[in-house]
Amino acid sequence: MKKLVLAGALALIATAAQAQYYGTGTNLNTHTSSGYTTNRGTYVAPYVATNPNPTQRDNFTATGNVNPYTGAVGTRNPRY
Repeated sequence: MKKLVLAGALALIATAAQAQYYGTGTNLNTHTSSGYTTNRGTYVAPYVATNPNPTQRDNFTATGNVNPYTGAVGTRNPRY
């Protein structure tokens, strides 16, 4: 059990260190979007997104940033 807790703590520290090294930090100014159905009949579930601003580097999906709502680590390289 102690090994599992230690492994989890190390993984958390490694993730935080990676986000600080690669990312510029996640924009915590967010908005929610209600679920909707597209013209083609595809359902899009409700989601939380960062508010628009002049950079892509602080979005949840940008490399090194972490989505605080899902825990997902961003993998997309920003265009600007």
